[in-house]
Amino acid sequence: MVPASLPECHATTLIRPDGRPAADFRERLRRIPSWRNAVSVVSTWAQISAVVWATVAFGPWVWPVTFVLMGRAFAQLASLMHEAAHRLLFSNKRANDVVGRWLLGFPSFTSTDVYRRVHMAHHRDEFGPDEPDIPLYIGYPIGAASFRRKLWRDATGRTGVKLMRGLLSNARSTDVRSRRTFWKIMSVQAVLFAAAIASGHWWLYPLLVLLPYLTVWRVINRLRSIAEHGGMHRSPDKRESTHTVRQHLPARFMLVPYRIGLHLAHHVDAGVPFRNLPLLQRALTEAGYITDDFEYANYLAAWRALRSEPQPALRKSASRGFPLWP
Repeated sequence: MVPASLPECHATTLIRPDGRPAADFRERLRRIPSWRNAVSVVSTWAQISAVVWATVAFGPWVWPVTFVLMGRAFAQLASLMHEAAHRLLFSNKRANDVVGRWLLGFPSFTSTDVYRRVHMAHHRDEFGPDEPDIPLYIGYPIGAASFRRKLWRDATGRTGVKLMRGLLSNARSTDVRSRRTFWKIMSVQAVLFAAAIASGHWWLYPLLVLLPYLTVWRVINRLRSIAEHGGMHRSPDKRESTHTVRQHLPARFMLVPYRIGLHLAHHVDAGVPFRNLPLLQRALTEAGYITDDFEYANYLAAWRALRSEPQPALRKSASRGFPLWP
């Protein structure tokens, strides 16, 4: 799936020949809109509250919809946590980390600090020997049957349960920080469960937190991840390690909230806050770094390519001995 040839990038007043932003433009791109991001955090939790209210108010008729929407809520929390991991959510470092941990990471069963360490390894060298995300997108493209099996494992909770067991094992970890972080995550989950009990609807926690996390969110996470890097390879040119997919409203609503779908632009400069990624994307397009022929028209087109049978060269690259997570 790596392009046979890459579009030629022409230097502009904003973009260098290698695709990186020019110094003045980069400085403008990297300004963090803290107050607007605070609104996004509040808005996410307001939407979650609205989903919970609708679940109780309208009864079982809306549960399939609210169940799926809670999977989307985890995508929202994860996208904003990703910003916090890059320290791009708030210009104040302490506020960035406190909100990133307690309002975004812990509610979604994630340690923002551990995620930050792992994620920075991903950005340092995509598909390199220390790449932590290889298990999500190595070996693509794959056959349609294999693609369906992966999604079925996600949708039925088998992937989620496996990951949850890994999280629960930290309760007895020999590493003090791991144990402490685990219990912080559990304390936030206990507060959410207690809130459900106090409302008189204890079942809200398993229905709208635990089960969507184990199922819907796992499907969303896989579909997004493979559309970012599936079938690519290690290269100094980000266009050979990261896909670019044209963004449309349905995908931005359900799959890639808060501009996380502008993933190539994010990898070109990982210090650009999500609100400024569209500006960088436009500048890259104007410079010829990204073209219509190079960009997938939508996520369906990307997934169709990812579930085609692998070519021999890609079969070979998928068996280089990368360590795979269990």
